[in-house]
Amino acid sequence: MKERVHVTRSSMPSKEEYYSEISSLWETHWLTNMGVKHNQLEKELCNYLKTENLSLIVNGHLALELAFQALELRGEVITTPFTFASTTHAIIRSGLKPILCDINPLNYTVDVSKIEELITERTCAIVAVHVYGNICDVDSIDLIAQKYNLKVIYDAAHAFGNYYNGKSIANFGDATMFSFHATKVFNTIEGGAISFKNPKYREKVEYLKNFGVHGTEDVICVGLNAKMNEFQAAMGICNLRHIDDEISKRKKIAEKYIKNLQHINGLKLSLPPKGVENTFGYFTILFNESEFGASRDKVYENLCNENIYCRKYFYPLISDFTCFREMFDSGNTPIAKHISQNILSMPIYADLELDTVDIICNIIKHTHSNA
Repeated sequence: MKERVHVTRSSMPSKEEYYSEISSLWETHWLTNMGVKHNQLEKELCNYLKTENLSLIVNGHLALELAFQALELRGEVITTPFTFASTTHAIIRSGLKPILCDINPLNYTVDVSKIEELITERTCAIVAVHVYGNICDVDSIDLIAQKYNLKVIYDAAHAFGNYYNGKSIANFGDATMFSFHATKVFNTIEGGAISFKNPKYREKVEYLKNFGVHGTEDVICVGLNAKMNEFQAAMGICNLRHIDDEISKRKKIAEKYIKNLQHINGLKLSLPPKGVENTFGYFTILFNESEFGASRDKVYENLCNENIYCRKYFYPLISDFTCFREMFDSGNTPIAKHISQNILSMPIYADLELDTVDIICNIIKHTHSNA
């Protein structure tokens, strides 16, 4: 490939559309602190995600930290090692202790059959992660949470706009965090949001994200600065207008990968999960080296040699990062360890040419046939 192909590319409106959206800011000079654009986007996202108690945040990471603070969590939380570092960082930065539970080999979300054996008198919550658009076993998690009186927080950075059995993913658990980072299906340049089941927590976050300020003369809680500014919100307003077209294009790319690769031995492809309306934020391939004939790393190398850059995602496992090696043992979560060493996240974004997908698939096929 002459042009470098990345694993993703940020979706953006036309310059003219964005300029038009932000032009009023030069008249009002209202650039942050829950301005007109912020409030408009928040309302439109509530409509799109079919949820009521949603608060916009400057990024997904701080959204997760604020969710923990609003729910007043203390002690241990059961979570997954198969996630981006932000999930674990947010837990630890909030004074909580992460207890890592292995994942299931079917869709790479937390293995619900292994949660209860990790619950102690110090457990206060389950922090589960929807992975690649695959949805956690929310029904089983809900039953466990009710049985042990635990809070449930979902990291839905990979699941914006997904529905499970007709219900928006924003409405499961006590809180759900979304990331609107530039690489996501829907972006606000940087950004995020939290949706809550109970409106009192949303009200609390509104104070927490603005230093705890109440009115003009009081501060009622210890907060931080996590407000989304007007330029971010304006980008979100524009991108939300095109989100259905974005998803439709991504779906065609995923279907192209599946058509090209579905009959090759040793590959597990990202097929649409049963009961889930997917937004195709990711397309992954799990390699079985003994059946495929070559390792994930060999495929990665061959693609890089052709100027195509996939991502070993998530790799390394959380517990294998330098900052966590003394805290965790990745050998305790063998399925997550195996998946992390054999999975590859493929290029997928709205303006990726289908011919380029064919080229990517042909490199994978040639790696297989030459093994």
